[in-house]
Amino acid sequence: MSYALFWSGGKDSLLALDRAQRRGLHVTHLVNIHESNSGRVRFHGVRTHLLEAQAEALGLELISKATHPGSFEDAFLSALEALKGRDIKGICFGNIHLSDIRAWYECRTSANGFVHVEPLWNSAPRELIDEFLARGHRARIVSVLLQHGHPSWLGREFTDGFVAELAADPSIDLCGERGEYHSFAFGGPLFRSDVLVRSLGTFEREGHLILDLALARPCAET
Repeated sequence: MSYALFWSGGKDSLLALDRAQRRGLHVTHLVNIHESNSGRVRFHGVRTHLLEAQAEALGLELISKATHPGSFEDAFLSALEALKGRDIKGICFGNIHLSDIRAWYECRTSANGFVHVEPLWNSAPRELIDEFLARGHRARIVSVLLQHGHPSWLGREFTDGFVAELAADPSIDLCGERGEYHSFAFGGPLFRSDVLVRSLGTFEREGHLILDLALARPCAET
């Protein structure tokens, strides 16, 4: 039985993939829905070509659907149809403890005949982020919600030291589950090679400060 995983490109998606594979689930596809007008993942600000690079490095096929906020459900249902055409029987998600978000997805996946899997569900945020680091995964923060996060987080890679800094502020969810920040995973044991990126600067959109990333240029041949 084959599974797909709903993929944002961040650390929780990667850990969900890791846990699913360790449970013996045969994950063959990633699914992402991005903004049609920008070609980026909403709130994350990550360009679709970076998601394609992640999928390639992970050895998985990416199914990508474009949308705008008013048509998200249409794009999601279109993605489900694409998965049916590839004989996918189950879908994994990276939700942690937001019951309304989980219910929205589970209602639609189950109604369309898919097995709904939540590898991270109800795990403590500190447990998850410690596991992420212990497993050797790598990610950095690429988007900060300015109302609840701090601009200095932008671009920081998750390390024991940085996690300790985040944990010192009890007002935030350590995994960013309330939208405080979003991340980009770029390396670790599941990747065939690191996804190397370069920064093009920063910009603000919908209350988020976003690090604008592109794939790193290959070294010139000599």
